[in-house]
Amino acid sequence: MTSPRPNQPPVPLPTAAELDILAVLWRLGTATVREVHDELRKDNVYTTTLKQMQLMTEKGLLIRGKRFGSQVYEASLPQEQTQQQIAGDLLKRAFGGSARSLVMGALAAQPASDEELADIRRMLATFAKQKGRPA
Repeated sequence: MTSPRPNQPPVPLPTAAELDILAVLWRLGTATVREVHDELRKDNVYTTTLKQMQLMTEKGLLIRGKRFGSQVYEASLPQEQTQQQIAGDLLKRAFGGSARSLVMGALAAQPASDEELADIRRMLATFAKQKGRPA
């Protein structure tokens, strides 16, 4: 595979359908269109998945390469980086830039487990320490 998008404009945010494909590729690493299509288990036809992945490649969301003579695809950005971009966009557009509102909205929509809350507390303490603030 080639290196992800050298000297290219930023990758656009993926649509819901594109996120489904990206989720498969993040899980599998690299895959053919057939492998992605089979993993999606949707009612659409193979050619729909093929066309979507070709468009995603043009947009810079996917990288196309070769494996044993077959075309394979991989996500151009790691899952964490894409999630950060989506969260940042959502933070600005839906929550007026308020991280507190975003977190409260997320926790109200989907309550976190005790383990997740402990992880969140650790992350907050780490962020506070990096900014030179008390936890």
